[in-house]
Amino acid sequence: MSFPRRNQGSDDPELGRRLSRRNMLGVAAGATAAALLGAAVPAAAATASPGPGQGHGHGRPVLPPGRLGIQLYSLRDKVSTLGFAAVFAELQKYGYDEVEYAGYTQGSAGPISLSQLKRLTRDHGLRPIGSHVGYYASDPAAYTFAQNLDRVLDDAAALGLPHIGTASGPWRYGSTVDGWKRCAEEFNRYGEAARRRGMKFYQHNHSEEFSFASDRPDVRLYDVLLAETDPDLVHLEMDILWAYVGQYRYSVRPDGTPAPFDPLDYVLDQPDRYPLFHVKDGDRDDTAVPYGYRMTDVGDGDIDYKRFISAVNRTRHGRHAHHWQAEHDNPVDSLAFARRSSAHLHGLRERGR
Repeated sequence: MSFPRRNQGSDDPELGRRLSRRNMLGVAAGATAAALLGAAVPAAAATASPGPGQGHGHGRPVLPPGRLGIQLYSLRDKVSTLGFAAVFAELQKYGYDEVEYAGYTQGSAGPISLSQLKRLTRDHGLRPIGSHVGYYASDPAAYTFAQNLDRVLDDAAALGLPHIGTASGPWRYGSTVDGWKRCAEEFNRYGEAARRRGMKFYQHNHSEEFSFASDRPDVRLYDVLLAETDPDLVHLEMDILWAYVGQYRYSVRPDGTPAPFDPLDYVLDQPDRYPLFHVKDGDRDDTAVPYGYRMTDVGDGDIDYKRFISAVNRTRHGRHAHHWQAEHDNPVDSLAFARRSSAHLHGLRERGR
C-alpha cells in the first residue's frame, strides 16, 4: 500500500503523522501479505477456485465453521413474498449460520415485531450478526444514527445484535479532509454509545471511499476515516468486491501519479478493525462495465476468496474474529444465489492442512 510522501499532511501536522504511520504500517502489511501468500498476485489473475459444490477434497476448510452469513438485502424479493420464516428455512438448509438484517421488515409478508423476528431467526438456527441503518437524514424523525441514535440502539439491543452499523459513507460534510474528520467524530460518538450497550458500531464501504479528498488530492479519503476514528469504537465491514472496484477506479491520483493499493493489505494491517465482511463477487471487465467488474454469484467471478479468506485466517485470532456475509445486490434468482454461494465457500480448501 502506498501513501504520498511529498507535502504529506503539510497543512495538518496531526493528520500527516497518522497517515505517515499508516504508510509504514501499509508497507509492513504488504510484507506480511507476501509472507502469508507467497508471491503476491492480483485477485483476478489468481488460480481459479472450485465451482459451487466442488472442491470438497482434502485440506482444511478455508471458511471457519459457524461464520457464514448472508446480507438479507440479497433476498429482499423472497422476504417480501414468502416472509422471513420461509427464507430462514431455506438458509438453514443451505448451511448458513448468521444473517445480517437490511431493515427489520423488508416488506415481509404480514407485520412482524422485533421479538418475533428475533425468535424466527433463532428458531431456524441462525444468529443475527448485525444490521444496516442510515447515517443521517434531513427529517428529524428519520430512523438514522444522527437523528435517532437511542432508538436505533434500543432496537439493536432488543434483537441481541453484537454489531450495528451503516452502509452510508462519510459524505455528510462533503469530500474534504475536514469534512471526513467531522464525520469521524460523529462515528466515534456512535461507537462509544454502541459500546456502552455491548455492541460494535461499523461502517460498510462502497468504492467511492477509496477516492481522494477534493482539497487534498494526495490523500485517500478511506485513510482519513481510519486515521481519525478510534479503532476501539469504530469498526469496518469491508465489502470486498466494492473495495476491488475502488482499486480499479482509484489506483491513480487525479494528477496522474500512481497510487496502487490492495484491499487485503488494509485488513492485514488492522485485522481487529474488520469483524465483518461482505463476500461479493464479480467478473473483471475493463471494457463494457464502467467500474471494472460485473457482479456475479460468489464463485462465478474473479475475486479469489481462497486467497483472501485464508490470509485473514492467518492473522491473530483470524479464524475466530471475523464473519463472512454473502451478498449480491441484484441476483437473478436470490435463493439460487444463496445456495450456490454457500456451496462454493464451504468447498474451498487450504492445501497441506
